[in-house]
Amino acid sequence: MPFTTYELTPVMGQKKKRIGILTAGGDCPGLNAAIRGVGKTAIVKYGMEVVGISSGFTGLINKEYEDLNERQLSGILTLGGTILGTSREKPYKRNGELDIDKPALIKKHYDEMKLDAVVCIGGNGTMKTAALLAKEGLNVIGIPKTIDNDVWGTDVTFGFDSALWIATDAIDRLHTTANSHKRVMVIELMGHDAGWLTLYAGMAGGGDVILIPELPYDIDIVNQYLKARARKKKSYSIVVIAEGIKRPEGMSAADYIASQIESGTGLETRKTILGYIQRGGSPSPMDRILATRFGAHAVDLIAKEKFDRMVIKKGEKIKSLPLDEVGGKTRLLPENHPVIKKAWGLGICLGTKK
Repeated sequence: MPFTTYELTPVMGQKKKRIGILTAGGDCPGLNAAIRGVGKTAIVKYGMEVVGISSGFTGLINKEYEDLNERQLSGILTLGGTILGTSREKPYKRNGELDIDKPALIKKHYDEMKLDAVVCIGGNGTMKTAALLAKEGLNVIGIPKTIDNDVWGTDVTFGFDSALWIATDAIDRLHTTANSHKRVMVIELMGHDAGWLTLYAGMAGGGDVILIPELPYDIDIVNQYLKARARKKKSYSIVVIAEGIKRPEGMSAADYIASQIESGTGLETRKTILGYIQRGGSPSPMDRILATRFGAHAVDLIAKEKFDRMVIKKGEKIKSLPLDEVGGKTRLLPENHPVIKKAWGLGICLGTKK
């Protein structure tokens, strides 16, 4: 069979493209896989020059970057974190202390670095910034990542599958502790205002109660359900909750729900906040593949000069949509989602009446 060959230099008459890559917002598994997917596709397939920008948008503001070669991109597929570093810098948000026009500074440095495009890998906030920078005249491609799975426009983000494995493993382990001590165990998962991770991990981990932000809950319904389980001689219960559910200001979701359960049922209750463990470590195989596909497609868009778009997954296909359709939107669970319906059918308590 003949080997597939790639053109390692630009087409005759075309300038060799020079692209930047940055990772912004919270870290998650798969960032290095995405960096590798962008960089290797750019270098090997298209003969582009690749620049790694340090610490998200901070790197563009401070003009901190380095040229990347194929060797530097080897061996990072399985690594957690990001070799470029990240930050939560929001260049369009004034802090009231420094009167610096950060977007103008970013545009200036983008031009001085002689970039033809910049690939911004991040979540909702990053996509919003990327859309605004596109209006400043930068050629931008967005790649969605987050364990929260809440970026609008794509079926899934990389980082979600890895976090789902971690959260499910934690719930599995809590089953044995809960059973040994005959307790109610409350575990709080990340997700901001979206319940994707909590719903999926709660289902996969055999949660008895699952509380998500999209479904307003009644603690009395939860307590009645748990007392009914106790009367049926079910020796323990697992309560999986999202960090974004309603609770009093200043209290974590886990603290509030655990205290309400113990006082309302008399059942011994303990809480666990899984926290940043959900964002760390090596990406799952599915996240490695998805991040790589996203990265490669981003470069294909740049090669075709289709800018100001975000890469998305729809079904089994990798596509894209305009960044200005994404910025400022959040993908939440619909109340009629199939997994929610299955939870009802299994007798899982969602804290509300059907």
